[in-house]
Amino acid sequence: MASVDNFRDVAGPDEGYPVATGQHMRKGVLYRSSAVRPDDADMATLTSLNLTHDYDLRTSPEIVESPDIVPPGTTYVHINIVGDQSPIPTMADMSPPQARQLLIDQYKLFVADPVERARFGELFRSIAANPGPQVYHCTSGKDRTGWASAVLQTLVGVSPENVMSDYLLTNEYSQQSIDAGAAAATEAYGPEAGAGTRVMLSVFPEALQASLDEVQARYGTMERYLTDGVGLDAATIATLKTTLTA
Repeated sequence: MASVDNFRDVAGPDEGYPVATGQHMRKGVLYRSSAVRPDDADMATLTSLNLTHDYDLRTSPEIVESPDIVPPGTTYVHINIVGDQSPIPTMADMSPPQARQLLIDQYKLFVADPVERARFGELFRSIAANPGPQVYHCTSGKDRTGWASAVLQTLVGVSPENVMSDYLLTNEYSQQSIDAGAAAATEAYGPEAGAGTRVMLSVFPEALQASLDEVQARYGTMERYLTDGVGLDAATIATLKTTLTA
């Protein structure tokens, strides 16, 4: 969609990513996105998907600046993953190394911070409890959204290679937005800020790997992260697996 540049099916392309059981991820039930602010043409597309829930994972200031335009018949749910106590960094003095480290540290917190684990738990429980197609998103649809997608894909048995390649697709789907943001920061604050902004608006393997390594170190497996860390029960995990595979 032209106006929602990182909207895509969590199941991946074609018939869906293959999983370890020999099945595939089920298409058409769970979508990921950047902020949901469609133009008229894209609203028609969104409406045709019959989305039951729109999970907005952004902070309150992000939402005030750019509130969702929710399709008719879709229930809007706000789950503030990182919380309003964490200020959004300014691009004025953000160098590329600082931006990389900031993102890596945030990905570790997705696993290490009990409050963030609880908020992801709220998202996963609601996805499991509500039938029908659903979408979740943050601002660019890459970090909070990217981790949620990697968790669900890993849970149902998508290969690590496909989980990572799917995560990195943001650089393709959002290329125009990344270029525009970097150019604006360069013009306003100079080349280093522009380069730092490009890092902040993009994805790179080390960021997602930081979360995956944190899961391995703390819990051993993704399923134990979801049970012992996030607090999902066996029934919820079973529902997610059944819903997301075909």
